[in-house]
Amino acid sequence: MFIGALKFEVIIPGSLSLKDKRKVIQSLQDKIKSKFNVSIAEIDYQDKWQRAIIGLCLVNSCQREIEEICEKIRKIFFENGDVFIVDESKEIIYMGEK
Repeated sequence: MFIGALKFEVIIPGSLSLKDKRKVIQSLQDKIKSKFNVSIAEIDYQDKWQRAIIGLCLVNSCQREIEEICEKIRKIFFENGDVFIVDESKEIIYMGEK
């Protein structure tokens, strides 16, 4: 079993309030959840109007499939005009017999 984890630190330049930020983040989360079977959550900067860290996690039996899904999710973040990515990280680990 392979576990993939992604983390994106984003800035939402058009956000003028926490309500604006939640609207953008929720839309992004809904879009990703509808396309991929992943867990996604805002994991930091909940009290900041224009900044967020979003974490994602997925499990699959094939590492290549995790790589492909991670790249598709990354593309969604980069194509979204409401957020600007400041930092990103990815980790894939294998759990099982060696």
